[in-house]
Amino acid sequence: MYVGRFVVVGPEVGAYRVSSRSFPNREITARDEALTVGPTEDAPETDNPYVSYNCLRVVETPTGETAAFGNGSHVDPIAEKLELGYPARDALAESLLALDYEKDDYDTPRIAATIGGDGEALIGTVRKDALLIETVDEPTLVATYEKNAPEAFEFDADGAAAAASAAYDLEFEHAVCAAGVARTDDGFETAIENGD
Repeated sequence: MYVGRFVVVGPEVGAYRVSSRSFPNREITARDEALTVGPTEDAPETDNPYVSYNCLRVVETPTGETAAFGNGSHVDPIAEKLELGYPARDALAESLLALDYEKDDYDTPRIAATIGGDGEALIGTVRKDALLIETVDEPTLVATYEKNAPEAFEFDADGAAAAASAAYDLEFEHAVCAAGVARTDDGFETAIENGD
């Protein structure tokens, strides 16, 4: 089954995976306190605004560190609002609503999640027909296609590297790359799986 890009969170660990039929020549790199999706060196040039973006950021908030991750440019305003002290629910809702679903041929939803240092995790999506934000107390997934509303999902990963690998290895079609994040006693750890 092709579900496109997806996030899974719950509640100590999370992952984001790029799955793509149209732009498979992408990878995740670590740069400037963010994990960034972008084209590989051999990728054909494109002016598509949805191909490159920060997919995961860990930021300092008034209540401690929080991780924000998702499938597009909305990750940056979510992270910025968290830094300013917005509650995670408000940061997700306002950013997703402001940027809205992607205006491409498929009306692709925007998806995102947060994991707070205080133990709170949330997941959300904005589609052409809905804005959904839910608190997570068990592993939950939302994808751009087919599974475009948050749903309970079996995801057993211990640590960021395991989360990235587990997301990459899920049987959904057209895996390209994945990022993982996990809350630890020393803050957040992140990991990248580019399927090398």
